[in-house]
Amino acid sequence: MNLEKGFLEKKIDPSLDLFKEISHLKKTKNAIILAHYYQDADIQDIADYIGDSLGLAQQAEKTQADIILFAGVHFMAETAKILNPKTKVLIPDLKAGCSLADSCPPNEFNAFKATHPDHIVLTYINCTADIKALSDVIVTSTNAVQIVESFPKDQKIIFTPDKNLGAYINKVTGRNMVLWNGSCMVHEIFSLEKLIKLKAQHPKALILAHPECEAAILEYADFIGSTTAILNYSKKSEAQEFIVLTETGIIHQMQKASPSKTFIPAPPNNSCACNDCPHMKLNTLEKIYIALKYEQPELLMSDELIEKSKKPINKMLELSAKFGL
Repeated sequence: MNLEKGFLEKKIDPSLDLFKEISHLKKTKNAIILAHYYQDADIQDIADYIGDSLGLAQQAEKTQADIILFAGVHFMAETAKILNPKTKVLIPDLKAGCSLADSCPPNEFNAFKATHPDHIVLTYINCTADIKALSDVIVTSTNAVQIVESFPKDQKIIFTPDKNLGAYINKVTGRNMVLWNGSCMVHEIFSLEKLIKLKAQHPKALILAHPECEAAILEYADFIGSTTAILNYSKKSEAQEFIVLTETGIIHQMQKASPSKTFIPAPPNNSCACNDCPHMKLNTLEKIYIALKYEQPELLMSDELIEKSKKPINKMLELSAKFGL
């Protein structure tokens, strides 16, 4: 850990063209950069693939690169390592965690699972590898509804870790899944009062929301979907204004795809004007350059954990392919 910290603290020549240097390092090292939509605009612009959790997992599975640099958070880099155990996986900042993943400690969840022995476990991909290893099938916000509906109506299910996404799926499917009490700090703090005021100021704007938002917020949404679904909806819609209820990083791609349209980030219930994930924003171009140059910090996992956590991810990928997702 101290070695990795040392790499992160290395000084960078301020005259360096980081875009050029990163591009050069990618070519010489046969490296690929996978970036989540919630990354800063500059990082999205140098990525080889930008996507949500499902798309990133699919890209990680099929890449032939020698190095995967994951510009996202820790659990995403873990997923890439699980799907490509022989590939070196780098993460620009090991401190880039996830409040949702942190809300589901493995020991506590294992005890919770033991109290429902006749339930299968469907787990949102935003969790640690230890939680994946305790699961039957992994889901994302893109494929969760289809995967839940693929099981018989009488199948008893535990859904973890996001209670808001689980509640939304229960509402859409008519299920009664048992929900773990976890949540994402970004999607939990949108202010309903501020949203109503913002809508009054922009009456023609459509409200686009991620299903990790609380139920009261989702009641006001014109469209609910994953980050990819929100992006695609904004491209196809004839509306010219949108209020966006998810992490603000997605707005970069929305503006690139529809430059004549207006995208307004929904405000949280604090003094900030928009809602950024502090973990996602730990990654920077400088850290990506250093990580590629020195091939550190590298994400390492035990073979046993990789094997156990890979099974439910593979099941998800199989079902997603079956559903054409």
